[in-house]
Amino acid sequence: MFGDALGRTLGLGFISGINLYATVAILGLASRYHWVDLPPQYNLFDNNWIIGSAIVLYVVEFFADKIPWVDSVWDLVHTIIRPAGGAFIAVTSAANAGPAAQTAAAFIGAALASSSHFAKAGTRVAVNASPEPLSNWALSLSEDGFVAMLAFLALAHPTIAAIVVVIGLIVIALSAVWLIRALRRFFSGFYLSANR
Repeated sequence: MFGDALGRTLGLGFISGINLYATVAILGLASRYHWVDLPPQYNLFDNNWIIGSAIVLYVVEFFADKIPWVDSVWDLVHTIIRPAGGAFIAVTSAANAGPAAQTAAAFIGAALASSSHFAKAGTRVAVNASPEPLSNWALSLSEDGFVAMLAFLALAHPTIAAIVVVIGLIVIALSAVWLIRALRRFFSGFYLSANR
C-alpha cells in the first residue's frame, strides 16, 4: 500500500538522521521476530552481520552521545553516514516501485535524515555550551526514546509516523527561522557597537 510505504519512508528516514544504528537494529529485529507484518523487502535487514553491527555501533553511539563534545565529534563524523543510511532505508521501503520512485525515495530519505541530523547536531552544540552534564544525558536519552517510538509508529502505524515527521519538520523549520533572526540581531548589534 502506497500510504504505508510513504509513512515508513518518512518515519524511518527521519529517525536515521538521529540514530541510524538504532533504526537499522530495530528494522532487523522487527523483521526477524515478526514484531509487525512488514513487506518482504525489509528481510534485507534480517541478517546476523547487519543486526550485530548495528547493535554494536548503537552501543558505541549510546556512550559517545553522553559525553559533551565527544557527541559533537561523533555527529560531525556522521554528517554523511546518516543521510546515506536514510537514503538506503528509503530505497528499501520503495523496493517494489519503479526506478523513478526509488530515486525519489532516496532523495526524500536523505533529505529527512539530513534535516534531523543537523537539528540534532546543532542542538548538541548548544547544550554542550552548558557547564553541567545532566542536560546532555537527558537530551541523549530523550533522543533514544524518540527514535524507538517513531520506529514503532513507522512500522506499525505508518500514517501516524508521517504526521509526527511533518510536525517535526515544522518545528525544525521554525527553530531555524528563530535562530537565523537571533544571529542577525546579535551580529548587527555587534557590528553597530564595533563602529561606534
